[in-house]
Amino acid sequence: MNVVDRFLQYVKFDTQSDELTNLTPSTPGQMIFAQHLEKELRELGLSDISLDENGYLMATLPANTDKADIPTVGFIAHLDTSPDMSGRHVSPRIVQNYDGSDITLNAEKQIVLSPSEFPELNHYVGQDLIVTDGNTLLGADDKAGIAEIITAIDYLRQHPEIKHGDIRIAFNPDEEIGKGAHKFDVERFGADWAYTMDGGEIGELEYENFNAAVARVTFTGRNVHPGYAKHKMINSLRIATQFAIMLPRWETPEHTEGYEGFYHLVSIEGTVEKTVLTYIIRDHDRDRFERRKKEFEHLTRKINHEFPGVAELEINDQYYNMREKIEPVKHIIDIAIKAMEDAGVTPKVVPIRGGTDGAQLSFKGLPCPNIFAGGLNFHGRYEFVPVQSMEKATDVIVQIARIVAEK
Repeated sequence: MNVVDRFLQYVKFDTQSDELTNLTPSTPGQMIFAQHLEKELRELGLSDISLDENGYLMATLPANTDKADIPTVGFIAHLDTSPDMSGRHVSPRIVQNYDGSDITLNAEKQIVLSPSEFPELNHYVGQDLIVTDGNTLLGADDKAGIAEIITAIDYLRQHPEIKHGDIRIAFNPDEEIGKGAHKFDVERFGADWAYTMDGGEIGELEYENFNAAVARVTFTGRNVHPGYAKHKMINSLRIATQFAIMLPRWETPEHTEGYEGFYHLVSIEGTVEKTVLTYIIRDHDRDRFERRKKEFEHLTRKINHEFPGVAELEINDQYYNMREKIEPVKHIIDIAIKAMEDAGVTPKVVPIRGGTDGAQLSFKGLPCPNIFAGGLNFHGRYEFVPVQSMEKATDVIVQIARIVAEK
């Protein structure tokens, strides 16, 4: 089975995660998918296969050489798809030899994937694109990564002339809700380092990500009949909006790129009596990240000075920039770059404007940069993945295994 066949099979599984269940995995579909993959890995003859009660699936392709001291390298991808859009009844199709024109995803609903709105399509003229039917996301994030890892392992198994050390693979639940690494047993995994196959377009190699926190500001008001409210009513909704406009207008996701951080208001829930603003805070630089959190503390004090006791702030860190953990073992980046070059791919070392399981795993003792899986426009109906990008990602995994053994 090739990487495309596997991918088209995998996207049929509904594995959308759900942050409200407080379960691991957060949805039953992820465990069903993990059980399917477990069976496939057994059929491939892998060893040390384990699937725990939390949906973490691990396995080993044993070394095929007696050469001593070859490091154990790992490859990781996540089982779940984003809660942002339905992953149920995914109906993919392949646009052969894409000609650069608009792609009609759903004629009835007039949903069109157009290079005028998604200019990255122009990079893939002449290639074969897997797209959605406009009703769901596709699931290339990260079922493309899973398909690439298993296909590469199968290729290595069938080509013993390519020497490699022990290779560990793992598929984990709930990455999309930030919990993918929470119950990942690094010691049991037993790799010297690993790569998540969870990046975007071809060539991407990432070992820097945002420092991240979530902030919730709760405003407690007092409701009085509006006809008799003078000097009595405390409208938490109005005070909350006052707080929101005190943050820098241009430091939001829609106005930032590259290494620029931001404040992002993700939800407002409120009445006159009580309003809660939920933000995510992001910055690649740790000092700026800490200053952003201090700004929330400052603005909360300012609101409480005008309206005593109204505002209460809660900030929780989510993850940190993995760069500080990767730089001491920078050779693992050099290996990935060499593997891409040997596979005919031009490396693009870029910062992640988000998070990754690899960041949390790096802080748990498993250095884990991120390699492209090939997909674009994740988390929505316009998601697509070029077939040729998945094939190249598969080859990169093979090349990494080879290079690690040779070195």
